[in-house]
Amino acid sequence: MKLRSIITVLFLTVYMGSTLADDGLGKTHAITITAKEVDLPIDNDGTMYPTWTFGGTVPGPVVRVTEGDTVEFTLVNDENSEHSHSMDFHAARADLLSDFADVKPGSKGSFTFTADYPGVFYYHCGSAPMTEHIARGMFGVIIVDPRDDASWPKADREYVLIQSELYPEPDSEEGYLRNEWSNVMFNGTIFKYDPVHDPNASQWLEAKPGERVRIHFVNAGINEFASFHPIAGIWDRVYPSGNPRNALHGLQSYTVGPGDAATFDLISPKEGANALVNHSMRQAMTGAIAVLMFSDDADPDMGRGENILPR
Repeated sequence: MKLRSIITVLFLTVYMGSTLADDGLGKTHAITITAKEVDLPIDNDGTMYPTWTFGGTVPGPVVRVTEGDTVEFTLVNDENSEHSHSMDFHAARADLLSDFADVKPGSKGSFTFTADYPGVFYYHCGSAPMTEHIARGMFGVIIVDPRDDASWPKADREYVLIQSELYPEPDSEEGYLRNEWSNVMFNGTIFKYDPVHDPNASQWLEAKPGERVRIHFVNAGINEFASFHPIAGIWDRVYPSGNPRNALHGLQSYTVGPGDAATFDLISPKEGANALVNHSMRQAMTGAIAVLMFSDDADPDMGRGENILPR
């Protein structure tokens, strides 16, 4: 079994409680995620916020399968939840009314789909009001690896970054519609990977010079576009929706709209820092910056296995 397949199996089994079967054509992944309403920190100081989550974290767990695989998905809504929740996989071709239907507290719902297209896809809660369910933290990513490994260059390290907006009045539907956010952040925390602008940030992204670093980027929104740019670097390749067939070369920035995603490859020829930013400066300077440090002594575990989304 290839190393990537081994890592995938271990990740799904340990972190998602899933089982795996092979039907001879593609694998079948039985994946269960529980919707939980919990308070979580939204900055490096530990400020708590009333979040709604998939799996008790923001973002939710990374789901990873291979093109052609079948996903047997079950959403469990925790009995302590006060609201109905649902699951909308952008990687799925399904029935909106039945498959993406609301699941009441203490209940569960299931549906099955085939991951027909390779790429990086957004998933989120689709229950009304969708603005609130997403903005409170109900989002994540499903990566569908191409069946043909040779369809794009091998990545030495990978990271998942999901952009979202923080709304200081989470019960105000008008605030969502009026775009009254206070901060834009990556992976659910303001300046999560940026010790330059927040000395309380305890982690950053790491790689060695010459390594191909692959960033799977999702814009959870709910409203703002992202002009994704590597300060002091150039995107070697950009793949809209993460599909290897969509390759673009040598880009300074690429725009990802709300509810969309793309995969970005970055290679640095020298030691030093790049800053991955939303080049809309109001968004960057309120929290949407992640430092990627290129160093010969980079942590060998970072950007691999479960560490593609550092918690």
